[in-house]
Parts: sequence; C-alpha cells; structure tokens
Amino acid sequence: MLYISLRQYEYVCAIGQHGSLSATAQHLNVSQPALSNALTRVEDQLGYPLFARKRGAAMALTPQGRSFIEDAEALLTCAARLENASDTGSVKARLRVGCFVDLAPFLLARALRRLRVELPDVAVSYRVDSFQGLISGLVDGQIDLALTYGLSMDAAFTRHTLFSSTPNALMSPDHALASRSNVSVRDLAAYPLILSQEGLSAQHVLGLFRQIGQNPTIAHRAASLEIQRSLAAHQEGIAISYANPPTEVSYDGMPLRSLPVSDSFAAEPVVLARHGTGPADPQTAAAERVMIDLMT
Repeated sequence: MLYISLRQYEYVCAIGQHGSLSATAQHLNVSQPALSNALTRVEDQLGYPLFARKRGAAMALTPQGRSFIEDAEALLTCAARLENASDTGSVKARLRVGCFVDLAPFLLARALRRLRVELPDVAVSYRVDSFQGLISGLVDGQIDLALTYGLSMDAAFTRHTLFSSTPNALMSPDHALASRSNVSVRDLAAYPLILSQEGLSAQHVLGLFRQIGQNPTIAHRAASLEIQRSLAAHQEGIAISYANPPTEVSYDGMPLRSLPVSDSFAAEPVVLARHGTGPADPQTAAAERVMIDLMT
C-alpha cells in the first residue's frame, strides 16, 4: 500500500522549489493549510523532518529532505510519462537540454544530433540561456541537463567535467600585445577591458584579476560575444572570452587577433550538469552517457 499520494509528493517538491508555504500556495493556487497538512502527513509517515523551519526565514531543506525530493521528482517524472503514454499510446519520452549562450554555437548542434541518433525514442528539445537562466531551469525542472561552465553551482547539482577551457584575449592586430603568442592576466591588467554583460561571466573574469591583486579598467560590457569581438577589433579595449570562434575577422569585417591566456588558474571546466545528487532516471542517465562520450 502507498501511504503518500502523488499529490503530496508534488506539494512537497513545490515547497522545496519555492522555499515557503505562501509562495508555493500562490504558485499552485491551493491554500496554505492544505500544503501544511500535506507536509505534516508526509513527515509523520517518514518519521523525520524534510525542512528546517525558522521564524522569518525561508524553509530550508534538511539533508533527508533534499534526498527525498530528488527521489520524489524522479517518481513524478515517471508517473507523468506513464500517464501520457496511456493517453496517446505513442508519446515519446522527452529530454530538455540547456546550453550556455556562448557555448551553444560550438557544442549544441552536435550534442542534439548525437542524442537523436543514440536515443531515437526520446524527443529532444533545447533552451539556450544565461548562467542564471540555466540554473533556474534545472532547479524548476524545465531543463534536464545543461551544457555550461560550473560557475555558481553548489552541492545540490551533479556535474561531469567534459573538458577544460582557457580564456582568450581578443584585440586589434595593431595592439601593443598583438605580436605575442600568448598573454598573462597580469599583462592584460594595464589595458581597458571589454567584458560580457552577463553578470556571472563578468564577475568570473574580474575574479582572475583579483587573484593577482589587480583592479582593471572596464571599457565596455557587451551584450554578446560578437559585439565584444567587434569592439576589440575597433581598438575599444581587450575582450576576454572563453569562447573563441575560429576566425580572425569580426562580423563587420575588421581583422582581429586572439591570444590564449597562459595562467593555469584561468582555466575553467565545461560541465554537463543536472539538478540533484542522487541517481538520474534511466532516460537522463542514458543522455548523460551519450554526451560525456561525445565530448570527453
């Protein structure tokens, strides 16, 4: 006999996602007492608390609570798949892949192609987003797996390192550093920088300079990699990017020099990430294996 209903599993997972009964009640359009009642029944049945409750603070998951929600989310996913299959008889399982915007032109298409070849019974869709958008998508269950850098991910995420990426300094061929074969972070500190407008990306790059005690001048914060490249080609500063298109010309036809940054501490892993630390459901686990084999 099942003592916890699927609805109660759903309520507990939603509370874990939204962090409070009031926010969860608003999102699900149910009453707070109904949520509180469901949570109490689940905890009574399990015999341990799922959340640490402190007055005036968000409801924080206990270690047992985090493990329970990971298993509950997998159960709800399987239940939804069974329900859809019984309704239509031929609905494919779905896999939702996320990719960081700067990595997408380099990794996404071949990942999608390989997944569709290796997992023909799975309908694969994708979403290209910022770091924060991908993290929110993973936590909310809107993304199953994400190709990204490991920035800002805590112990609640499972990450597989695919390869290590080193940054490149992009500049005009007329720049004083352009004749070199590589540059160091200290070399770059004396020149105005063109950073990404993406907050975590910019903070990461600035963190490289803080490691050597430098506080560089920021000339621009660009909305895209190609705008960074164009500004650098027009001598507006040095752009720093971990993505490096294999061309020495910007979109507007200006010549561009790309030099690798030689400092070992500047390397950053590209990861395949999912939310949760427990075993993945069989479909997601199969997709993980395909993508790891492809990119490592």
